[in-house]
Amino acid sequence: MTFTALIFLALAMSTDAFAAAIAKGAALRNPGLPQALRIGLLFGCIETITPIIGWGLGSLAADAIRQWDHWIAFVLLLGLGGRMIWLSFGADEDEESGGSQNLLVLVLTAVATSIDAMAVGVGLAFVDVSIMHAAVAIGIATTTMVTIGVLLGRRLGAAVGRNAERIGGVVLVLVGTTILIEHLQH
Repeated sequence: MTFTALIFLALAMSTDAFAAAIAKGAALRNPGLPQALRIGLLFGCIETITPIIGWGLGSLAADAIRQWDHWIAFVLLLGLGGRMIWLSFGADEDEESGGSQNLLVLVLTAVATSIDAMAVGVGLAFVDVSIMHAAVAIGIATTTMVTIGVLLGRRLGAAVGRNAERIGGVVLVLVGTTILIEHLQH
């Protein structure tokens, strides 16, 4: 795999996380660069690990992962997006204060948007590529794109006010639905 192909692969793997980060940034209350970078690093670390897991599973689980990856991502993103929409109509509790529940939501979102990277890792087991180089490239691209996405989402959140969480939830549902539709069409 050429360096250029590796860069394009890394950027392609980060697009779902980028969309989710925009939604998250819109729902947060004025996230700054340090918070955006922490979220970016969380997504980037998970996105680095998942292709390695996929590569390790190799041909034994290739069919099972390809068969179910889109459903897993869809259900997780539908649930998380639905939860954000539900909470947007609820009480004014400060959910984004950094509590453990918020961390769990971030981790689940990161895992949901990295399921496709695990499937790509399975495919990489069959080509001449260093899985470590590919995983690190994917992780760096995702960290960068998520950090930028959270900061862009902050601007979106300021523009839409109280509807930001609702819009963010809809975006997550749409990302999950897009993943499902793309995989079902193949």
